[in-house]
Amino acid sequence: MGGGRRTYSASPADYKLLEEVGYGASATVYRAIYLPYNEVIAVKCLDLDRCNSNLDDIRREAKTMSLIEHPNVIRAYCSFVVERNLWVVMPFMTEGSCLHLMKIAYPNGFEEHVIGSILKETLKALEYLHRHGHIHRDVKAGNILLDKSGVVKLGDFGVSACMFDAGDRQRTRNTFVGTPCWMAPEVLQPGSGYDFKADIWSFGITALELAHGHAPFSKYPPMKVLLMTIQNAPPGLDYERDRRFSKSFKEMVAMCLVKDQTKRPTAEKLLKHSFFKHAKPPELSLKSIVADLPPLWERVKALQRKDEAQLALKKMPSAEQEALSQ
Repeated sequence: MGGGRRTYSASPADYKLLEEVGYGASATVYRAIYLPYNEVIAVKCLDLDRCNSNLDDIRREAKTMSLIEHPNVIRAYCSFVVERNLWVVMPFMTEGSCLHLMKIAYPNGFEEHVIGSILKETLKALEYLHRHGHIHRDVKAGNILLDKSGVVKLGDFGVSACMFDAGDRQRTRNTFVGTPCWMAPEVLQPGSGYDFKADIWSFGITALELAHGHAPFSKYPPMKVLLMTIQNAPPGLDYERDRRFSKSFKEMVAMCLVKDQTKRPTAEKLLKHSFFKHAKPPELSLKSIVADLPPLWERVKALQRKDEAQLALKKMPSAEQEALSQ
């Protein structure tokens, strides 16, 4: 491991899985204890039968994750196969994702000073990944994780852990992965290829998601989202409807959501924008938004119950599609 890092074993007996703190189509995340250190960590259990990728690709991605060293990016401590699951051991982020927080307590999005802190930390993560030749490919509020001290980390490893082919240093991709609402037009158009600028588009969509509580086209089924992203003018902050947001924030979002990828700024350039120059440190602005909330696992349980109740009510075919786009 080098650098005096703690090492973690590949034996499932060394881990005690506790509550579920996250779930998706092919993975469940548990709060867990690593018994040799008596340390609280997170274990992501990926169902290999439901992943669209072979084990070598997934292992390579987990290896890439373990080499990452940046305060705003989630690092995998280790990974190993347990029966038909891949376990990925990671730090436990006590407050879960920004999406999760909005669903529980901020359905209409966050205030601008909170958004500024979250986005600046996320952008630092993207700048690091891009500098090292990685495209994140799934930037969205559901992948931005917080802990109680205000630390913000970009996680990944939903789409990515199942379908990542990192390891090669290729900067242009022709693969279709990710969630349509957040995907850049060039990613949705077959054969056009894309590079790290696709993450900048997703970053802009994430800014809108944090401002409104949902991504711009989230109420539509995936195929409609795909067509709207390609054919419509880019979404943005409306000068009338979004009066509560500053000109600087609106301009920053508009810079990200340009259809021509060559005209989008790099993460490095975007960090110099006035909106980020004035962003407060996260430990100042983020602690208050998680104060007085029940522990993460209780919130997850409540959301699961709510989702189940809504699905039972909604006999509409779009219900499942909407769940997919979240």
